Amino acid sequence: MNKIKVLQILLGLFIAFIFGYYFGVNKVNVDWKAYKPNISIVSKEPPSGIANVNFTPFWAVWEKLLAGYYDKSKLDQQKMLNGAISGMVSSLGDPFTVYLPPVQNNDFKEGLAGQFSGIGAELGTKDASIIVISPLDGSPAERAGIRAGDTIVSVDAKSTSGWNVSQAVEKIRGPKGTLVTLGIFRKGNEKQIDLKITRDVINVKSVVMEIRSANCTSESCKIVAKTDTCKGNCTKFLYIRLSQFGDNTNQEWMNLVGDIATKAKADSGVKGIVFDLRNNPGGYLSDAAFISSEFLEKGQVVVSQDNGVTDKNIMYATRKGLFTEEKVVVLINKGSASAAEIVSGALRDNKRAKLIGETSFGKGTIQTAEDLGDGAGLHVTIAKWLTPNGTWVHEKGLTPDVAVSLDAKDPSRDTQLEKGVSELLK
Repeated sequence: MNKIKVLQILLGLFIAFIFGYYFGVNKVNVDWKAYKPNISIVSKEPPSGIANVNFTPFWAVWEKLLAGYYDKSKLDQQKMLNGAISGMVSSLGDPFTVYLPPVQNNDFKEGLAGQFSGIGAELGTKDASIIVISPLDGSPAERAGIRAGDTIVSVDAKSTSGWNVSQAVEKIRGPKGTLVTLGIFRKGNEKQIDLKITRDVINVKSVVMEIRSANCTSESCKIVAKTDTCKGNCTKFLYIRLSQFGDNTNQEWMNLVGDIATKAKADSGVKGIVFDLRNNPGGYLSDAAFISSEFLEKGQVVVSQDNGVTDKNIMYATRKGLFTEEKVVVLINKGSASAAEIVSGALRDNKRAKLIGETSFGKGTIQTAEDLGDGAGLHVTIAKWLTPNGTWVHEKGLTPDVAVSLDAKDPSRDTQLEKGVSELLK
């Protein structure tokens, strides 16, 4: 092949490339200009009652994105709307006032109902980080070693920086049998810990009541695994464990409390009640008042609500409780939050119980949950709550009367529970 033919071929290829490039670019430009997003804007007008708010910039940005953003496949209008609402809510700077898109709202409801598929951990935010408020009893999270106070820095190697709780829940939950890897930082550890957790169906049984035993000396007590094996200085106590305040908590409580109260009162060896609220992330305010009433005389103050506008709304013990005279100690830790702190504060301020363990989480606000009609939900902080003595625990927590940490060297021992039983004997 001579040089002239080679040059002719190269020139032809170059011309074809230029033509193809020009046609391709212009074809893309024509397609983009002709693109019409599949969206129907119901209204651009703000609802009545909103004054001095100009929504023009919002709609201007919305329309410019639809018209000008280069990758039209990314223009998911519903996702854009959810992001806009989430941004509006997060501008308040309140981690407990949140917008929940349909999937996350359904997850939240399933959690309160007591059954969902995931790892079984209550999450929250602190200092713009995703933290574990508490792992649920017997959950995959607890078995894998997740602890209250752990900071989740990654989910399946994706950083949680900038995430809110609903985003974290969406990524962590999943079908039974699937794996999720959480990267966590724990106070006292310099390096990140990566934990692989197999998801499972979580059935939350929120109430446990049983008569238990401990071998006690003048200095300490040691819990006995089985009551009928207790020998020597045997001390019996009624152990009540409440893991959350959910949809079924009050009914579960009533199903158990009558029978166990009769047994405990008939046994002179039972020295009192250890009420375990550790790692209880809270729940309904009404449930907190209901449970507190089991230990308080009718009419005693449980909690005050203060919305900063009207007078305080005081909630009282409204029923005749079965444990108004028994000695009580309450176990708390940094996973005890919200309604768990309401109950703990009510019993201590009314001089019905001592608090044993660690400083609680410190959530002193009340939220109302509203469905928005399309499956989404909105949680809005409507008030702060105060203990009967007027203490606001927000971001401070309840300080225990007797501070006790778990023994890291011997995880088989529950030193907080042991101390609780010792306090019953004083």
